[in-house]
Amino acid sequence: MESRQRRPQWAAFVIAAGLAAMALALLMDAAGQKQDGGYAGVGPGDVPRMVAYGLLVLSGLTVVAGFRGALPEPEVQNKGPVLWILTGLGLQLVLLHWAGFAIAGAMLFGLTARGFGKGPLWLTVGVGFLVALGIHGVFDGLLNLNLPAGPVERLVFGG
Repeated sequence: MESRQRRPQWAAFVIAAGLAAMALALLMDAAGQKQDGGYAGVGPGDVPRMVAYGLLVLSGLTVVAGFRGALPEPEVQNKGPVLWILTGLGLQLVLLHWAGFAIAGAMLFGLTARGFGKGPLWLTVGVGFLVALGIHGVFDGLLNLNLPAGPVERLVFGG
């Protein structure tokens, strides 16, 4: 039987640092808010402070688990789905302002669905296009909130 020596798990320390950084950001934001609790004594900065303290506790517990080596062994990641989703995000960023919300949203939806194993790609992109066009219509027509419009949105909704 092979005896495994416990070693620190460095990923736990990275995660703990991220949790601590989020807590610090929340505490800095809460410090800038007016502490006017009124009759209840609870102000707008209290809930972010409580969340930050909770994140600090989780950060400390993650460090302890990292030193103990008590975290489960991470699974091997399948890079294909992650690359599909990141490609969809990248295309949305690139296409959003010159192709419009519907086309950019269609690419994000279709490639993300492909990353989750759904297909065929032409169908998921088509469904994404219809969903994004509907969302643009709701935001533009009903809510009067402007999403980036491309040639398709100008053709369908005018303007």
